[in-house]
Amino acid sequence: MNKIQVMSENLANKIAAGEVVERISSVVKELVENSIDAKAKCVEVDLIDAGTKEIKVSDDGIGMEHDDALLCFKRHATSKLLKEDDLFFINTLGFRGEALPSIASVSKIDLKTSQGSVGTHIVLQGGEIVIDEASDARVGTIISVVDLFYNTPARLKYLKSDTTELANVTSFIEKLSLSHPDISFSLTNNGKRVLFTSGSNDLLKTIHEIYGYSVSSNMIEISMSSDDYDIFGYICKPSILKSNRNHMTTLVNGRCVRNSEVNKAINDGYSTFKPDIKYPVVVINIETDPTLIDVNIHPTKQDIKFSKIDSLKEMLSEGVMSALKSTLLVPKIEVKVPDTYYNEIAMPEVHEEEEPYNALNEQTSLSFLEVVPEKEKSYEEVIKEVKESSQEREENSLIKKLELYSVGVVFGTYIVAQNDEGMYLIDQHAAQERINYEKVLHAFASEQIYTTTLLIPITIELSSSEYLKIKENIGVLEELGFKLEEFGINTFIVKEHPTWLRTGLETESTRKIFDIIIEGKYLFDRVKFHDHIAATMACKMSVKGNEAITLEQADTLLDDLVLCDNPYNCPHGRPTIITYTKYELERMFKRVMN
Repeated sequence: MNKIQVMSENLANKIAAGEVVERISSVVKELVENSIDAKAKCVEVDLIDAGTKEIKVSDDGIGMEHDDALLCFKRHATSKLLKEDDLFFINTLGFRGEALPSIASVSKIDLKTSQGSVGTHIVLQGGEIVIDEASDARVGTIISVVDLFYNTPARLKYLKSDTTELANVTSFIEKLSLSHPDISFSLTNNGKRVLFTSGSNDLLKTIHEIYGYSVSSNMIEISMSSDDYDIFGYICKPSILKSNRNHMTTLVNGRCVRNSEVNKAINDGYSTFKPDIKYPVVVINIETDPTLIDVNIHPTKQDIKFSKIDSLKEMLSEGVMSALKSTLLVPKIEVKVPDTYYNEIAMPEVHEEEEPYNALNEQTSLSFLEVVPEKEKSYEEVIKEVKESSQEREENSLIKKLELYSVGVVFGTYIVAQNDEGMYLIDQHAAQERINYEKVLHAFASEQIYTTTLLIPITIELSSSEYLKIKENIGVLEELGFKLEEFGINTFIVKEHPTWLRTGLETESTRKIFDIIIEGKYLFDRVKFHDHIAATMACKMSVKGNEAITLEQADTLLDDLVLCDNPYNCPHGRPTIITYTKYELERMFKRVMN
């Protein structure tokens, strides 16, 4: 008897299901993408118990005829690839012909579809057809997947909790809505609506419908083009950063993809605008010739390869950084006042047991990361704010003309300043860090290196391994402006150093630069290496918190800060300045009642 045999189609489908159908969201993905490929303009996803009991997807697409409805459950049957060359010009979300047979092999499926004449109703159980009959002629398709993994208990056992599965499905529908703002999506679980988008074909409105006012009103529009790529979309201001990458949505030719290099390039564009542990909210569309990408590298089709990735990364990083640098990013503090407050002011009712007014009981948002509006605003108001933000980008030279007058220092750390618009709080260490950081970077960019000769050389003693690393990279130190010589065993003496080292900290700063070179971080990327040196030195050179400065010093610091390329953040991404507008201050003290 032969040992090698051709496996049955049902067994092959179950094996394929292990790759294609990982969880509930995988099934939803495949079904909804089929609806989009069928030119649907309205897609409804209804779940029972987060999809563990039933997943139902209804669309108003073109539907299928009877023969196609039967054939779609055959493995490798597809309407999207007809010849080999089509593989290099993929414009649809699905194309492999594996999803439906894989899903059908591990569930019970009920399909109703029609192109407008006679409808088709097919029921499958474990991949086998049990009902094939005519049905109503509603144009479109309704497909239900019931009891997923009923015949593969090992897979069923490893499904997550209903809450986790629902969260995964919701996250996917959110990203799909952003990739197709012209399609209306609806998601319900046990009859309760979880998500809805209107299909307005307005990306900003879709962002508003998914993420709400606090995100949509803090988005910045970006647009750039090259011979190979057209990029457009929205990136967030640094005031609404998230703690994970889940809100970084990258779309390529309408397909939501995951690509670590692209995400890293976007993140690099936020360099010095945010802390390393925070991530932006972005929705970026990348349009390119299908021949420049390969989506056929994973069964889920969510990973992607680019032919010209370096030029794309450069475009993304520079485009994001340019948009941020040209936008007014001073976070405004807004005060949340209860809606009933003003009515109570107009018609006061005093009771004997009423407690006296305590201003501390009012809810106030003092965090630049979580600005709480007084009430949810309409999409029209959001559009107005985003357009005003775009206008600020064109007229952003105003930030260079901010006339701030220091009036005091709080806790020896925060400078209190004012102008006609409102009150400003400036972190003195973060602000001077930004000033010194840009000073060092400008020194690196200068064609001429200015150095100081030391009367008493600095002696740096190292271990044997450290000595060898410094000797190997001595040219790097000379490029920075250091002149050094070997002096005894495992020792160097520094005879000259660059002028940008802070007076009094020359020895400490030199040792720190030696440590950075020994660490070897970014040595092969001179731009990042210089940035790392500048950020480290800026921290060492700057006035610390709880270190008293005079008002004259504070005024000088403010004058230097507004002249920086990025006056909003220190090199490590912390904010340098926040503001209370005059209007918000008057609201806090009840001088205005609206």
